[in-house]
Order: sequence, then structure tokens, then C-alpha cells
Amino acid sequence: MTTSTSGRELRADARLNREQIIEAARALIAERGPDVPTEEVARRAGVGTGTLYRRFPDRDALIRGVALDGFHRVVAIARTAEDEEPDAWRALTRFVVQAAAELRLATWLSVWFASTWAELQEDPENRRLRQILLKILDRLVHGAQADGDMRPDVDTGDLALMIALLLRPVPGLRAELARRNADRCLALMLDSLRARDDAQPLPDREIAVTDLDPGV
Repeated sequence: MTTSTSGRELRADARLNREQIIEAARALIAERGPDVPTEEVARRAGVGTGTLYRRFPDRDALIRGVALDGFHRVVAIARTAEDEEPDAWRALTRFVVQAAAELRLATWLSVWFASTWAELQEDPENRRLRQILLKILDRLVHGAQADGDMRPDVDTGDLALMIALLLRPVPGLRAELARRNADRCLALMLDSLRARDDAQPLPDREIAVTDLDPGV
């Protein structure tokens, strides 16, 4: 075996180990909350604790890895919905439904690991992904409004904040019921965003995407 071939295989193994660790951590945190031991993450991933700590030297690094992986998934869902759906409203509703699990986990991480989450907001890759996602959602919101499918007195910031609020964990609510509640609330949210002549007027002005991120 040549040195170059060996190096490629080592890199592939390292990448696979990293992916397995992130997937295991995602699943365990979603199932059991923030207090899952790293040793259990390693067991679920099928790797040794030494391998886990080589990829993620501390718990904060593991949480950042899980969060960034989730952001990549959410952006991929948004891009695919925009590319494949015949109109903006269908793309928007598809995104909300399909990204709900990823967005729910991100919201939980922001609550359970607040200090790590605050540091992550300054990560260049996180900021890049956030801006991509907000730009896609902005196109979908304004496209759906231009088509007459979405009420005109809301904006992208309204949508993003509503999703974040609806997916926040409710203290003391068991996980299965929390998921069901969030899914129902998201469906109600989408229904309330449909354009209707008898829609209740909203107070104050719309919250735009630039209110959330002036760089978008």
C-alpha cells in the first residue's frame, strides 16, 4: 500500500468516525436531553472514547459539531425545497415540515448549552450557513406573497422567530408530547400565514430578515 493511499484511507476513516459520533450525539441528545455522558455517545457511535476525544476534545466541541451538522442539513432541506417545488408557498411549507426535527434540535441546543451556543454565533461557518438560509427563506416568503398565497403583512423575520418560539422546549413536558405539540403548532402557524381576506390585522410593523441579520 502506498503512503498516499494509506493517507486517503486514514482521512476517510477519520471522516466516518466523526460522522458516526455526530449522529450518535444527535440521537442521544434528542432522546434523553443534555446530560448524556460522552462515553455513551462513543458506545452508540461504535468508537472508543479515545477516538471521540481526538475528534472532539471536549463537550463544547462536540455540541458545536452537532449544531453545525444540523445547520448544514437545514440549508440542504431549504435548497432542495426551493429547487424542486413548483411554487414558493409549497417550497416554504415543505421546508417547515421537513426541517422541523433539525430546527427543534437546534432550539434545544441553544437552551441547554447556552454558553456554547453564544460562542457558536461568532463561528464563520455558522454565520455563512445562517445567511444562506435566511436568503432562501426571504425569497420564498416574498415569492409566496407575490403569488398571493401568503398574507402580505408578515416578513421573513416574523417567520423565523415564530418557528424558533414554537420549537422551544416546554419544561416538564415529555419528549414525545413535546414533538407532537410542536408539529401541531407549526401546522397552525402555516395555516395562519395563508392569505385570507378576513385575516386579523397585526400590530406594529413586519420583522424583516435584516432585523435578524443586517448582513443578509
